[in-house]
Amino acid sequence: MASSTTALAASDLIAKLGTREVSSVEVTRDFLSAIARLDSRIGAFLSVDAEHALRQAEEIDRRRVTNQPLGLLAGVPVAIKDVICASGQRTTCGSRMLRDFVAPYDAHVIEKLKSADAILIGRTNMDEFAMGSSGENSAFGPTRNPWDTERIPGGSSSGSAAAVAARMVPLALGSDTGGSIRQPAGLCGIVGMKPTYGRVSRYGLVAYASSLDQIGPLATDVTSVALLLEAVAGHDPRDSTSVNRSVPSYLTSIEQPLSGLRIGVPVEHFAEGLDAEVERSVRQALDLYKSLGATLKEIHLSHTKYAIATYYLIATSEASSNLSRYDGVHFGHRAAEFGSLVEMYEASRAEGFGDEVKRRIMLGIFALSAGYADQYYTKALKVRRLIRRDFDEAFVDVDIIAGPVTPTAAYRIAEKTNNPLSMYLGDIYTISANLAGLPGISIPCGFTSAGLPIGLQLQGPPFEEEQLLRAARMYERETDWHRRQPNSSNTSPWTPRNPKRKPSPQKNQKGLQDERIS
Repeated sequence: MASSTTALAASDLIAKLGTREVSSVEVTRDFLSAIARLDSRIGAFLSVDAEHALRQAEEIDRRRVTNQPLGLLAGVPVAIKDVICASGQRTTCGSRMLRDFVAPYDAHVIEKLKSADAILIGRTNMDEFAMGSSGENSAFGPTRNPWDTERIPGGSSSGSAAAVAARMVPLALGSDTGGSIRQPAGLCGIVGMKPTYGRVSRYGLVAYASSLDQIGPLATDVTSVALLLEAVAGHDPRDSTSVNRSVPSYLTSIEQPLSGLRIGVPVEHFAEGLDAEVERSVRQALDLYKSLGATLKEIHLSHTKYAIATYYLIATSEASSNLSRYDGVHFGHRAAEFGSLVEMYEASRAEGFGDEVKRRIMLGIFALSAGYADQYYTKALKVRRLIRRDFDEAFVDVDIIAGPVTPTAAYRIAEKTNNPLSMYLGDIYTISANLAGLPGISIPCGFTSAGLPIGLQLQGPPFEEEQLLRAARMYERETDWHRRQPNSSNTSPWTPRNPKRKPSPQKNQKGLQDERIS
């Protein structure tokens, strides 16, 4: 079981740190101990900088004792998905291609976390280049679900979600291109939010699909998600897609229930393919909202049936362009043996990229190729506009849209490895928000008979994160799903794909898990 400190939500930790009931050093040591105890079985972290984290904690304690100003997250450990650059730290994106890449600068969100005095404790595992929905596609071994280590945690922010769920860290950042925050949050029984596209700067986020990617928070409860979002959101002129509008104080209003809340329930999200236990829990959550005074209205998002095809044309097209830079010359792994220049490109990319990344690059190249671009890519952009119009029309009559996060609970590792389409369909309820650029949040709403978490997804109009957080907190306040924790003694050990390990070149990496990347 988690210790009394690691069991606390980030919002509660901040309160105890503020009254000096606990110190930043004590908190950081507790979470480092949890990582040392649990992560060999879960595989959530690629590296942990224990030495630097403790130095940060000591400095924050010193400033607190001397009554110096402190940031919003002072003394709270935060884990970072390994797709976000941090100066002097290796940023691998879960890929052999970037295995030895050390970022020369901080992403905007890292700058914001540092100014908020957060403790940057480590970097989390992920599906390679954020391409995956299961956490199995990392070049450095899979991440496992803390509720059952024989099952997937979801992806691509697999390590961030699993680390929070296992109480190895109270807060984590992930990225969401088609559900990569909300889906693992739902499968791991925690809270995860994809903000509106443009709400959080993508500067320093290694791109997968630039028009879809968005950084967002994961935590054990809604208040802590609001806290982390408030810390990292805001305009950044270095990101041309960053929107210049003020960021509300999400914490100020989060405890205020929404009166007269109108909830849209999409017919398309309760159709064939939805597991009966998942549907039952989501329906019960909707009934609870109704008992709190909300009204439920059946709506239609009629172009949802085209969302998967649209997403996998747009995302793979953008990926094939973004990943062209990894050629063994400009960036990334270079093969040791080759003949001509073309052979060097081919060998380097063949060795550096995993199967799923290669599959998506090839799909994108085909969709953009001469004679096919109008038939596939351009048509997908038109359908994307229709998907957004469905939401715009729905939000005339409702305030938020509610439904399941995933069609099923977490499935067994390797169960869908040979059936990519089946795996892609796991994102059917989350992809549309990325295509439309809308905010969405996943909150725990129940468990299956096998003890696996079930998530409820809420989606809102652009830049209505404050409303979404208040609506999510309304439900959370009446339930205890978010307080339940996996029993760490029930997890079983796992073995990395390559037992040979190579020490990290990263500065100040003498702490825990330095040799995770093999």
